[in-house]
Amino acid sequence: MTDRPDVETLRPLISPRSIAIIGASDDPTRIGGRPLGYMLKSGFQGPIWPVNPKRETVQGLQAFASVDALPGAPDACIVAVPAAAVPDTLEALAAKGAKAAVVFSSGFAEMGEEGKAAQDRVRAIARAGGVRVLGPNCLGVFNAHNGWIATFSSSVEQELPKPGPVAIASQSGAYGSHAFALMRTRGVQTGILITTGNEADVDLADAIGYLVRDEHTKVIAAYAEGIRDGDALRAALAAAAAAGKPVIFMKVGRSAIGAAAAASHTAALAGSDRVYDGLFAQYGVLRVSSTDQLLDACYAAAHGRFPAGNRLGLMTISGGVGVQMADSAEDLGMDVAEMPKDAQRTLQDLLPYAAVRNPVDVTAQAFNDLSLVGTNLRMMLDQGRYDVVVAFFTVVAGSRTIAGPLIKILAEIRERFRERSIILSLVATGDIVRQYEDGGFPVYEDPTRAVAAAAALTGFGRFFARPAEPAPPVAPAGAPSVGTDALAEHHATDLLEAWGVPFVARRLVTSPDQAAAAAAELGGKVVLKIASPDIQHKTEVGGVIVGVQGDEAVRAAYASLTERVPLLRPDAAIDGVIVAAMAPAGVEAVVGVQNDPTFGPVVMVGLGGVLVEVLEDVSFRLAPFGVAEARRMIAELKGARIFAGVRGAPPADVEALADLLARVSVFAAAEAERLVSVDLNPVRVLEAGNGVVALDALVVPAGMVPVAIEEVA
Repeated sequence: MTDRPDVETLRPLISPRSIAIIGASDDPTRIGGRPLGYMLKSGFQGPIWPVNPKRETVQGLQAFASVDALPGAPDACIVAVPAAAVPDTLEALAAKGAKAAVVFSSGFAEMGEEGKAAQDRVRAIARAGGVRVLGPNCLGVFNAHNGWIATFSSSVEQELPKPGPVAIASQSGAYGSHAFALMRTRGVQTGILITTGNEADVDLADAIGYLVRDEHTKVIAAYAEGIRDGDALRAALAAAAAAGKPVIFMKVGRSAIGAAAAASHTAALAGSDRVYDGLFAQYGVLRVSSTDQLLDACYAAAHGRFPAGNRLGLMTISGGVGVQMADSAEDLGMDVAEMPKDAQRTLQDLLPYAAVRNPVDVTAQAFNDLSLVGTNLRMMLDQGRYDVVVAFFTVVAGSRTIAGPLIKILAEIRERFRERSIILSLVATGDIVRQYEDGGFPVYEDPTRAVAAAAALTGFGRFFARPAEPAPPVAPAGAPSVGTDALAEHHATDLLEAWGVPFVARRLVTSPDQAAAAAAELGGKVVLKIASPDIQHKTEVGGVIVGVQGDEAVRAAYASLTERVPLLRPDAAIDGVIVAAMAPAGVEAVVGVQNDPTFGPVVMVGLGGVLVEVLEDVSFRLAPFGVAEARRMIAELKGARIFAGVRGAPPADVEALADLLARVSVFAAAEAERLVSVDLNPVRVLEAGNGVVALDALVVPAGMVPVAIEEVA
């Protein structure tokens, strides 16, 4: 969207200096009374102006009969009036000079077409009047850093929010307040909560963008059911990545891009949920699928250490739990490297009964001499060079006689290795757990959750430590556009070749003699394919003949294609026959583009062949991107090892495949308005150093009606 206000305009909404409450109630248990009651307790320092024409005072404050009667223009207003009165209220606030409004009222787009029309009016008033509107139908916002509690949630009733490093941005008010309440029980303070509701104006991307700039916010937790402005979310996540602020995101709902998603392999595979996976990978966002995962990651990230490596050291007093943690670490892609041999010998001398490879099992005997625990941990960080150590101490470290001395030892080690993380798995009373936490050590009862936290921290650390990304390739000068007409394969390959996509040598011919001459020029065996803008999947009509050699065989193949295909597809225009060289041996991949309705063109890579949709081993990124991002796409494939060479096969040219992906992404971004999809299947990835060649291309311009895929072996 091009008319989005800058997120700095949200400052009066999230950090106001003066407040009006429209529909303020003297009853602190009512929706219009709760925020006022909360703020009277929170100590908000600015003026609070209740608007209630029926009362002279509201909860002890002077009341005003109308917006016009307010003594000044408030920064932010709470609107707690019936839906029918909201538009007029917002117009009065705009005329008064208010800068922001939190609209609790329901009865808008969630109620159908009439409500949607009312919500559209709210958006129009907000934009025309320069009032940033949160909601309608939202649970509001709070900012514990200045006492602004613009919510009617009961989650703040027993205990007001306290300043803290975590901020929550949630489309769902109920879930946002639920997450806030649970974080508080974990000792994680949520300084800011923003719930966006129906998003007539302010949306989740706005909220994240603001939190990136907020000096108090160190960790951003986000919850979404759907995104209406993909470009804005992408920009907000890019800003968070650039600022080194971790984003932990729960995106719910799994649906296909649309009912017509069947023109290519890419469309069939690019369900919108996969696109979110690609977006999050592209910008270093941790995606979680449960509230426990959200809480665990926010809790760990709030401690503020993000090691830039992936080496995990495991210390345990139980051999079995050590194996359990190692299994979990392997599932999460952590490097559980062995301790160096000389370090193992030293540890064995200190603790003859210990297992010293990694996991390092010191057994509970080490707690008879806590200095041994410290020595082991120091050696793991120093000689083992582990970026993070997870230590399983269970109830032993929960002892009051052990906790104090152990925390002192751990704190000294933590100070020496400031760039590393130490995560503990133990069971203790709440006050002892807080002592460990105050010392800078995240504590988990479940050791596998501690390992998952380590993976989250190192994931953020590696992303933040990346060198500056090279720019995407430059679009070729004078490269042609997609146009609007249906493209036969020879037109599609010519188009993409001009954008830097390599194809096998080929010729378009219109007679048997031309076919024979083209085959002789190309040399060896060739492939003949029917050329038609109306036939997207040639195998469905027997439109491909492979491995043809010799003049007479080529002439016969030409005749067979041009006679058989028109019988099966009499409606199809036939441009001729493509004669193409047989490609060298290599690994087959599929590369595609799908124009997502939310995020625009997304690029896919996967292992090629007819089983691509069955295996679904694919990776996505939003266009455009550079070669480094393309390498990461390829590395994400479960079958990526096949490119390294298996069963005696030589390594494949992954660099050339990455370059191809980057060039396709530049084409897709430049042609986004004119493009539905692209399918390159297969792409033959040749031996390392020899490049890649695409064997076939399908380009669907905007406006063309996709047809269903039916695979033919």
